[in-house]
Amino acid sequence: MIVTVKNFDLDGELKTINKSEIARYCGAVANDEILPLIEQCLAESRDIPAPRVCFCEVPVSVSETAVKFPFATVKSKDLAKNLGGCKRAVVFCATVGLGIDRLITKYGTVSPVKSLIFEGIGAERIEALCDAFCRGFKGARPRFSPGYGDLDIGFQSAIFKVLQCDKKIGVTLNESLLMSPSKSVTAIMGVKE
Repeated sequence: MIVTVKNFDLDGELKTINKSEIARYCGAVANDEILPLIEQCLAESRDIPAPRVCFCEVPVSVSETAVKFPFATVKSKDLAKNLGGCKRAVVFCATVGLGIDRLITKYGTVSPVKSLIFEGIGAERIEALCDAFCRGFKGARPRFSPGYGDLDIGFQSAIFKVLQCDKKIGVTLNESLLMSPSKSVTAIMGVKE
C-alpha cells in the first residue's frame, strides 16, 4: 500500500476560520466578550506549522457485520452500514500538529481561559482539516472514526501500523489509544465508484 502525505495551506484550503464554532467548542457564545479573545489567540497561533494528513486508498469488502481491509478485518455493523455500496475506502490520519498542544499547555496555569480557547481553536481546525481533505475525493461518504458507534477504538492501532503515522506526520498512539498531538483524527471514508 502506498501511503501519501498531504500538507494543507493555511492561506488556501484552511483560510476560513469559524469563530462561532471555536466559541461553541469552548462552551461559549460568540459575542463581544469572547470574540476579541479568540482573535488574540488566533493571532498567536498563526505561526504554527501547516496541518498534515497521511492516507492510503484501499479496496474493501463489506458484509452486514464486518469490513475487510487488506491489512485487517474489523467487526462493526455501523462501519459496514457507512461503507455500504463502496468497493474502496480512504484510511487516513490528520493532525494540526504539536503547536496547539504547546499553547494549550503554556496557558494552562497562567490563563485557563486562553488555554480553553486554544482547545477550541484546535478542535475547529482539526474538523476543518478533515472536511477539506474529504472534499478532495469524488463520491466520498461521511468519515467514520474508531471509537464511534460500534467500531472498536482498538482498530486505531491497525490504522497507525499501516499508515506509519509517527514516521509520516509525527502522530503517535499511546497504550491507552490516545493520540499525540491531541488535535489529531484517524478515520475511514468510503468512496463510491
